Formats: sequence, C-alpha cells, structure tokens
Amino acid sequence: MYIYVYKLKESLVQEWGFELPEEIITDDATVKCTDFLLSTASGKVEGEKVLGKIETPFEKIKVAAYTLSAISPCMRLFEVIAKEIQALLNPDDGSHLYKKWIDYYCSQSFQESALQTEELLDKLSVLLTGEELEVIKKLYYKAIKLHVNFFAAQPVKQQTTVPLSWVKDPVEGHLTLFCDFDWTCTAFDSSSILAELAIVTAQKSDPDQSEGKLTRMSSADLRNTWDVLSTKYTEEYEQCIESIMSSEAVAEFEYEGLREALKQLAYFEKKENSRVVQSGVLKGLNLEDIKRASQHLIFQDGCRRFFQNTIKSTNFKTDVHVLSYCWCGDLIRSAFASGDLNAFRVHSNELVYEESISTGEIVNKLESPLEKLQAFNDILKDHSNDEQNLTVYIGGSPGDLLCLLEADIGIVIGSSSSLRRLGDHFGVSFVPLFSSLVERQKELVDGSSYKWKRLTGTLYTVSSWAEIHAFILGP
Repeated sequence: MYIYVYKLKESLVQEWGFELPEEIITDDATVKCTDFLLSTASGKVEGEKVLGKIETPFEKIKVAAYTLSAISPCMRLFEVIAKEIQALLNPDDGSHLYKKWIDYYCSQSFQESALQTEELLDKLSVLLTGEELEVIKKLYYKAIKLHVNFFAAQPVKQQTTVPLSWVKDPVEGHLTLFCDFDWTCTAFDSSSILAELAIVTAQKSDPDQSEGKLTRMSSADLRNTWDVLSTKYTEEYEQCIESIMSSEAVAEFEYEGLREALKQLAYFEKKENSRVVQSGVLKGLNLEDIKRASQHLIFQDGCRRFFQNTIKSTNFKTDVHVLSYCWCGDLIRSAFASGDLNAFRVHSNELVYEESISTGEIVNKLESPLEKLQAFNDILKDHSNDEQNLTVYIGGSPGDLLCLLEADIGIVIGSSSSLRRLGDHFGVSFVPLFSSLVERQKELVDGSSYKWKRLTGTLYTVSSWAEIHAFILGP
C-alpha cells in the first residue's frame, strides 16, 4: 500500500508540472518519516515481535491495520494543512505555485479516500486484542508527530514573521516574557489547593490543640468558612464587574477609561484579601506541606513544555516573570521548580511564617490590576531604551488587562467572559493570533515593514499553549 501511495504521489507531481530530481537529498525528519512507514508496512513495529514471512490471515490483517494506522493520520494532516492554506488564497487567482497540490488535498475524492482508509482501519481493528489496539494508538500518534516534524524541517527561504525566536536577532534580541498563573498556567485556582491543604491540616490537628501551638478553628468550621468566603467572592466579584459595565460603552479604544474603571476591581480585591486574613483560614499551614502540595497542581496542557523549551532556547536572551494574585509565592516557585524552571522570577503575595508555620497573615504585593501593572513597568525599567527588547504578556483574567495592553504582544488564553466583556466595553479588539499573523506575513511579503506595538488596543487570542509555543519557539 505504501508503494502504491508513493507511486501515486510521484505521478501527481509530474501531472502538476514538476519533475522529481534524479538525486533526492533528504533531511533527518524525512528519513525518519519514510523509515517509519516502510518498517510498519513490513511488520516491524516497536514493542511487537518481529514477524518473519507474513503468511497467516490474522498476521496479514494485523499488519494491514498497523499500516493503515500509520497512513490515515497523515492523510488527514495533509488535508487540514491544504484547507488552511486554501482558505487564505484568492479563489480567483490561479497563479499560486502550489495550487494543484492544494486543490488535490482539498478535493472531495481525496476526502473520500481518507474516510475509506479510516473505515477500513475501524473494521480491521475489531479483530485485534486490547494490546494490539494500544499499538494502533501509539502508531497513530507517532505518525502525526513524525509528519509534523517533517513539515517543520523544510527550509523557509522567505522572511517570516514567526516564530519570534527565529525573527529576533540571536545576539541582540531580548525577550521579556510575562505570565499570569491561576487559570493561565494552571487548570484551576491555587486558592483551592491552599483551602484543601488547610482543611486536611486542621483535620490532623483537631484532637491536639495543646498550648504553644497557633490557635485555629476546627476542620468543620474551616470548611464552612471557606465555603462562605468562596460564595461571597463569586457574588461580589460579579457585582463589581457589573458596576464597571454600567458606564456607557465607548466606540474606540480608551485605555485611560479602562484603567480608571479597574480601580473598582482593585478596591474589591483588597477588601476580599482582608476578609481572608481576618477569617484566619490561612493560619497553621506548614511550608513543607505547601511545597509538597504544589507538586499536585495540574498545569494547562503544553504549559510546562513551553516554558522548559523557552528556558533552553539559545536563539535569544529570555527573562520569564510570573505576575500573580496568588496568596503564596512559595506555592508557585515550588510548582515550577519541579519542572527545572528555577530561572523563573515570581512576583506575588506571600504568606507570613513563624518557624515555617503560617500565621494567617499575607504580605500584600500584588492585589490589583494596577499593582500588576506597576510590577510590570518596574521590571522593564532596565530595558526602557532597548529597541531590541520585545515584551510578551500571557494572561486570561480582567486583572491582566492593563499588562496585556501595555505589552508589545498581549496574548489572551482561556475563556474568561469577564475579560472579554470589559475589553469590549472599552474598545479593546480581540483577534485570533493565527489570522493576525497571516495578515502580517502578507504585509511582509508585499514589502511592508511591521513592528509589534504596545497600547494599540488589540489583543491576540489563542486556544492552547501549543499555539503560543508555535508562535514564539516554532513547532
């Protein structure tokens, strides 16, 4: 089957008016891709017993299923890429160099072939064991990865707007990367970790409230108090947002109006933090327990990988700063330390300790959008006159709005309706990052110069950390 597909592609290339070179020079990614397909088709699969001569009907079915599992994802990948390109082209312009290639992979006949391949794979899979189905799954994912690497390895001869790590001068270029923590890096709010830790700690200490120890409430009272605090926060937060939204919406981007309005949110956040301290719910937490709890934080898919690769990148100098409302900077530092990300600089609130036990007090450093912005500006003072410095801010909550707008590139991740509503109300535009990059690339090809600018009122939206990785570092 693989030989058939190869011959088909060879004939199509000739039909499209191209000639295959007599000597084909391949890169490592191409070799790995073709070797994988050929070895799979011959029955040589990693983790499987190497078959000799494929004779029995069952062996033939299994090898056919394995081969289809390596081919079918590649067909879909080619189709997706072709459709993405086709959507960007002028349908009335037939001069594009690869128009026939694009049309072929977007054609109804190719889609039908891809569907038939998948349906045949489904039918053959019915006859396989659970272990063999796991092999199918691994082959499918490996095929996708190898083909993505194949496309990424192809040389790009024209100047491009992405990835940033290739565009910036590797000697002079400097990237200052800012990021929020809760809901941006993590799958849930860190306060829930601290709440659960406080309750568990209280349960262990309930029978023992001896003298000399910090007086604390029982685990039952603690849970009830957390529930009340959480409910009040949610209700009053929505009321605060509604109060800000009660003013008349603007027709054009109005930064100063937004900044002034967010003072209400600043007052709200400070009041809520005072309420938490007064409640005593953060009293009695052991620092070592906090560090251990940080290992159970669930990060957004691809977040850790992005930061690990950013730190390792030698293409430009990079500083990474986390700006967070989190009550406990130790929680953030420990969470990132487990991923070899000690180079991070964490800017957040801090718990107060007495002999490694929290007193319930908080050292308030970042409680509001304005304080985040102040920290952001303070960090950038050393690069104020550096034209080669580029700032990127990644966030997803209303507290990030000012920093997102002040950065050269503000990237919104997540689905915060409050952020979108506030932004829309003050004339902020939310543009998908991908479509924006396409337009910038067209401008670049046409000879126009471009530069990322702060305070334009435009923020760029992404659906995942994979998009951010591709934009800044490449695939």
